[in-house]
Amino acid sequence: MSASAPVQFRNTTLGATVATLQAAEPPALADALHKMLGGMPDFFNGEAVILDFSALPEVPPSIDWAGLNSLMRRYRLQPIGVFNLPPEHEEGARRAGLAQLDAAATGNARPAERPAPARAPEPPAAAPQAPAASPQPAAPATMFIDRPLRSGQQVYARGADLVLVGGVSPGAEVIADGSIHCYGPLRGRAIAGAQGDNRARIITSNFGPELVSIAGVFRTFERGIPETIAGRATQVRLSGAENTLNIEALPSF
Repeated sequence: MSASAPVQFRNTTLGATVATLQAAEPPALADALHKMLGGMPDFFNGEAVILDFSALPEVPPSIDWAGLNSLMRRYRLQPIGVFNLPPEHEEGARRAGLAQLDAAATGNARPAERPAPARAPEPPAAAPQAPAASPQPAAPATMFIDRPLRSGQQVYARGADLVLVGGVSPGAEVIADGSIHCYGPLRGRAIAGAQGDNRARIITSNFGPELVSIAGVFRTFERGIPETIAGRATQVRLSGAENTLNIEALPSF
């Protein structure tokens, strides 16, 4: 999904979805959501949503709260609060039943700085000792799926990368907190970085999914997959400061 899209979605520590709005007018957002989700009204399946106004290019004179709430509910999102809302619109949000949330609630707070501990007196010099062996870092967890996944099946690699040897059929869903590697046809839905890891990637030898997502930034393919990547070895990752979803064919050797 392009970083310039009027609305983008990501997860939070609350278990809710944050919708970052670059426009506050319901008609503009409705058009963007229709293009993004391919007209699927049940995509979000009743998830709570927080409206983030930090990306608005300018403060609008008024906000159609009833229209925004109605639009979100049309896609089965339940608005529960707002974030980074200009002060002059806080009363309107409260009347619309939306809570004013802070950075900590949405998982954007910076960790508090701790004062440096007081230095203890230095002990007397000791005889030199042989350096201790450096501990080896633990290998990242990986889940391997050897069989093809059929329509309706779902696999979630919690806290791990996911390696699929047999491919993914249309209607199946694969989710990983890390990256997804598919050494067969990738159809269905592929969701990597499910807990917000924007370094995660999706790599497949045969690209043909219904949806791909990295750390909550996703793209659907109801209108077809571009010829430059359809059926080819492809990589999906986030790039740039705005975490733009980048889908590119891998070079053949």
